[in-house]
Amino acid sequence: MAQPFAAALAASLPAPAAAPVPVAPTYEAIPPSMTKLIDIEAEIAIHTVQLDGMVVTKIIKHAREAPSTTAHGLLLGLDLDGTLEVSNSFPLPHHSGEDGDKSNKTIARYQTSMLRSLKEVQADDSVVGFYQATTLGAFFNQTLVNTQAIHQEKLRHGGVVIVHDLSHTAKGNASFRAFRLTAAFLNAYKRSNFSTSSLINHRLTFSSILEELPLKIRTNPLLSSFLGTLTESRTSPLSDATPDAARLSVLPPSFSMLEVGSMGLNRNLEQIVEGIDNYRTEEGNIAYVTRQIARERARADAYIAKRKEENQARVAQGLAPLPEEDVTRLFKIPAEPSRLESMLLLGQIDAYGKSLGGTSGTGLAKMYAVKDGK
Repeated sequence: MAQPFAAALAASLPAPAAAPVPVAPTYEAIPPSMTKLIDIEAEIAIHTVQLDGMVVTKIIKHAREAPSTTAHGLLLGLDLDGTLEVSNSFPLPHHSGEDGDKSNKTIARYQTSMLRSLKEVQADDSVVGFYQATTLGAFFNQTLVNTQAIHQEKLRHGGVVIVHDLSHTAKGNASFRAFRLTAAFLNAYKRSNFSTSSLINHRLTFSSILEELPLKIRTNPLLSSFLGTLTESRTSPLSDATPDAARLSVLPPSFSMLEVGSMGLNRNLEQIVEGIDNYRTEEGNIAYVTRQIARERARADAYIAKRKEENQARVAQGLAPLPEEDVTRLFKIPAEPSRLESMLLLGQIDAYGKSLGGTSGTGLAKMYAVKDGK
């Protein structure tokens, strides 16, 4: 009898209330016309670039391990209140044996895969520019200009290119500089017009292709503490230690800055001579095309003058003048050659010259010091 009574009692009780199911929130998409109004940071111009300490070490490591000066990669981070904070980076592969199209497709697939992986682990995946290794300060080349032009067109604040000089780093001075293309150069680049008249109108020279931004390096407190312990010396535990070994340090002293050598000067002079030869070759090509243009224009002008004389004679005889013909179809006048490559070569020569001046000045001071020491 106990079981039927319990069943009857359970049936008489009210059914338990079901737990309320939370309703998933719904979000309305922001209209495209409102995105610029909400994105306040887009209105603040970038005036400073900040590199994280980890990014600096990764770029140095990649540039040291890569063959020649082919080290390049992407910079990741965000822009905040006029400062472009670069918090991460990753290298891009270099395929010297492949053709251009195949290499570009391989790099694009690798870049997409890396950005997807970074997003999965909740890391910064916003591209803010790229970095490029160079030597002796000569970073002017067509590839760098084309890549930066694409970034300044696609990215919100245009992005920057970080140039890392291997020759300075080898001497113990890590060299990092931030650049972006100037507005005048971008205007001529979008029109693909680097003729003489265009350069004059835009006031373009090799020194006005890029503008440099102030750059600072940020290290977190843990890294700063670690660097402090590396440079801090301590007393030797040995009681009979010599005066030179009485103080120990994790990093031994380096005297490479005191070396009086000419290896850097020789390499620098070779690069200057090679740059001047390339510039003379480019100027010779431009002069050849310019002579062709002048020759074809002279033929076209002579044809136009002859046709005018014939028409005047026909009008004097009471005949109808001959129809005007399209001179550009009769005479193939070449387009004026681009001066962009010449400007880039001049920029390289100028960079080699400045590097030579700095190296020779330092070497001259060392020689005077050695002479006075003797």
